[in-house]
Amino acid sequence: MAEETQRVRVKTVTLLSDNWYVLKTTTFDFLRRDGRWQTLSRETYDRGHGAVILLYHPQTQEVVLVRQFRYPAYVTGHDGFLLEAPAGLLDAADPEHRIREEVEEETGYQVGNVQKVFEAFMSPGSVTERLHFFVAPFDPGQRSGQGGGLEAEGEDIEVVLMPFVEAMQKVEHGEICDAKTIMLLQYAALHLFTKAA
Repeated sequence: MAEETQRVRVKTVTLLSDNWYVLKTTTFDFLRRDGRWQTLSRETYDRGHGAVILLYHPQTQEVVLVRQFRYPAYVTGHDGFLLEAPAGLLDAADPEHRIREEVEEETGYQVGNVQKVFEAFMSPGSVTERLHFFVAPFDPGQRSGQGGGLEAEGEDIEVVLMPFVEAMQKVEHGEICDAKTIMLLQYAALHLFTKAA
């Protein structure tokens, strides 16, 4: 790892925007595998790290998803309303602690044990975010509120309880097109609902 970091020499960092999150452009020298140095320039968008969770019911084989409006998807020609697994930024909190709070804010469900299954960079070509992926069983009796997110943060979240088989069909037909959600549903197909998939 130390050898790899010696292949990068940062020359300049320029702040482009600090409005919503932090956008910078960096010029750096990169040591290519053939021994030549190449000067490159890249933009990075730093929105902090996040966590995402798939709530699943082992007996009924249902999952809890949320539907919310995503403006960046909207500007690409999509209607902007995405079916997703509940997720949120860590805001400097421990990932396990933060995902418990986030899932209750968004869905109204309080979860007991959560299981971390992996971490991943979601768009490493430009976004610095590392996402922590969790799964947890849920019980309808653990629902303490309606969810819906925080209005002050512009959230207007619909909670969607769906059979796992239907969720996988929606992936196949492009109705679920959020990467983090697809990754967790694929994990569930391999490890949680092997007979349903």
